[in-house]
Amino acid sequence: MQDWNPQLYRQFESERTRPARELLERIPLTDVHFATDLGCGPGNSTELLAQAWPGAVITGIDSSAAMLEQAQERLPACTFLQADIRTWQASQPQQVIYANASLQWLTDHYTLLPHLVEQLDIGGALAIQMPDNLEEASHSLMRKVASSERWQAHISPQAADRKRLLSTEQYYDLLSDAGCQVDIWRTTYYHPMADAQAIITWLRATGLRPFLAGLTEQQQADFLHDYHQALMPAYPPRTNGQVLLAFPRLFMVAVRTL
Repeated sequence: MQDWNPQLYRQFESERTRPARELLERIPLTDVHFATDLGCGPGNSTELLAQAWPGAVITGIDSSAAMLEQAQERLPACTFLQADIRTWQASQPQQVIYANASLQWLTDHYTLLPHLVEQLDIGGALAIQMPDNLEEASHSLMRKVASSERWQAHISPQAADRKRLLSTEQYYDLLSDAGCQVDIWRTTYYHPMADAQAIITWLRATGLRPFLAGLTEQQQADFLHDYHQALMPAYPPRTNGQVLLAFPRLFMVAVRTL
């Protein structure tokens, strides 16, 4: 798959940063010396950490070189490293490990989350936000179009195989068993968008990437046309002409007590 496109990602930076900010506000810590942003992207979430704890050593981790380049330009005082979240090891215990819209791309949360908790200092917080939108029309219609007769020979079933999240109760038990006090909640955002095409622009930077990765430029245009035709009746204009993109997200803040 091609590297992430920071410019495309940042077209909806305000909307993407809002849940990052709300996650940060629920972290019950003030004395933070070391904090890591897992899946930092172009640095919009890392910037929030640097503003919240200006005296802390802030590190951003991402797998994308293009994203890290933009993050470093944005925040020269922070450290950014290209690494795999699954195997990342902190060089010292962290007071905050922050993962905004990154862990949903990774599998085996039963192993991953306890591993991240182990990187925390006692009293440190693991703060996670993940899109929980696989059953929304925006995503179910991606899968429907991809599995149609026209596209099933060109788009592998694995392209649509983003793993579903565990249940809220499973995450609560998992983090509790890892020695944490857990605060967990779900929020659905309703983003006003100009039209269905704006939804595609949003998702081309994220959810559509696996579907488009193996297609030629012309095939990509044709697939997006078919997807757009499917989206329009699912997102009818409201009275002011805009459409509403429902976007559920799952949040959790786990403070290590053991």
